[in-house]
Amino acid sequence: MRWSWFASHVDEMAELTLQHVITTVISVGCGLLIALPLAVLAHRIPRLRGLILGITSVIFTVPSIALFILLLPFTGLSLTTTVIGLTLYSLVVLVRNIVEGLASVPPRVREAARAMGYGRARALIAVELPLALPVIMAGVRIATIMTISLTSVALVIGQGALGQLFADGLQRNFAEPIIAGIALTLLLAMVADVALVGVQRGLTPWTRR
Repeated sequence: MRWSWFASHVDEMAELTLQHVITTVISVGCGLLIALPLAVLAHRIPRLRGLILGITSVIFTVPSIALFILLLPFTGLSLTTTVIGLTLYSLVVLVRNIVEGLASVPPRVREAARAMGYGRARALIAVELPLALPVIMAGVRIATIMTISLTSVALVIGQGALGQLFADGLQRNFAEPIIAGIALTLLLAMVADVALVGVQRGLTPWTRR
């Protein structure tokens, strides 16, 4: 093991880690913006639930490399291509968990909200989503870790962030970049999961009782 390589490439690893974080945050954030209205629609209109969940599941079955390549004619070798692909993959987890979270809200709670004069939109924002938040956050955690893992696959279009360390190590038959890439990816996933647990605890203080 050449420990000197790690010391001499700290700046490069820090830059790639930052790229990985930015790509993950944007992708999961966009996934949430798309998944929330889709999940609410699926919850409000049961006939659409199977269709929406089915479409997101089908998208997830498309191989990631193939999806990135399919997007190339439209968005080129850019971060946009990576974000679109990762956002689409995150929907299978986010939509399902939001639907399940909303379904877990007791009917009597909705009835109480209506009795208090809450409209459907207000009840959704002030009552249903807060109660569904633990299930939703579980989906966000899974989607985030999944996105951190899949981001490396985007190295096929030159946007793999930490995945570039894997490519560098394989091309030069050099183990140190590969080890660094694996370690940083695992560390990033663990830090992200712990951070999201903290966010969930902060947003749902009643679950700590």
